[in-house]
Amino acid sequence: MHLTQDLELFPEYTVIQLLFKDVKNATELRKMAVNGEIKGALINPSMVVDAFQILVAANKAVHLHKNGKMKTRSLYSEIIFNLSPTNNVSDIFHYRNTAEIFICLQCAVLTEFNVWQISEAFKRFGISDSDSAVLIVLVHNKDETLSVDDIISKVDGQQVAVDRVSDFTDVAKIKKACLFSHSTDEEQFRVSRFFAFV
Repeated sequence: MHLTQDLELFPEYTVIQLLFKDVKNATELRKMAVNGEIKGALINPSMVVDAFQILVAANKAVHLHKNGKMKTRSLYSEIIFNLSPTNNVSDIFHYRNTAEIFICLQCAVLTEFNVWQISEAFKRFGISDSDSAVLIVLVHNKDETLSVDDIISKVDGQQVAVDRVSDFTDVAKIKKACLFSHSTDEEQFRVSRFFAFV
C-alpha cells in the first residue's frame, strides 16, 4: 500500500509515501508532527497530482539539507516548502501592492517574504484540522531503523495505495496555488512598469 523509493542522487536515503482517506484525527496528527512524535511531512493530497511530485520535493529537500541551505528548520518542512510554486521572489508581485514591494526591495527585507512563503506553503500543501485525507512522507537514512507500522497505527483512517493520489487531486485549488488565474496582461504590465521605476 505504501510507496518506497530510493533517491537516485542520494542512494543512502529512502522516501516512503503513505496515503490515507477518511482520516478523523488530522488535528492530532498535526500536533504529533509538531511535537516530533511523527517524523514526517503531512501533506494535503488534494494539492498533489502524482507521487513523483513528492519524490522531487523530497530529493530537493535532502540536497539542501546536506548542503546546509534549507530555508526551513527541518527536512520535512522543507519538503512541504519545496512543493509550493511560490518560493520565488518574483511571486511577491502576485500578492503585494507596488508600494509594499518597493519598501521590501529598498530595505532588502526579504526575510519577511521568506517567512510569508513558508507560511503560504504550509497553508496550501500541509494538512489542516478539517482535512479527511493525508499523505505522509517519510525520509530516512538506510542506516536508521524506521517503523512504518508505528506511523500507520497513529492514523485514524483507511490506508489506500499511493498510486491513487490523483483521486484526491483538486485541480481548481492547484490552479489557484500555481497562479494560473493571475497571469493577466494587466498584471504583467504593472510589474514591468514597477521595474521601470526601480
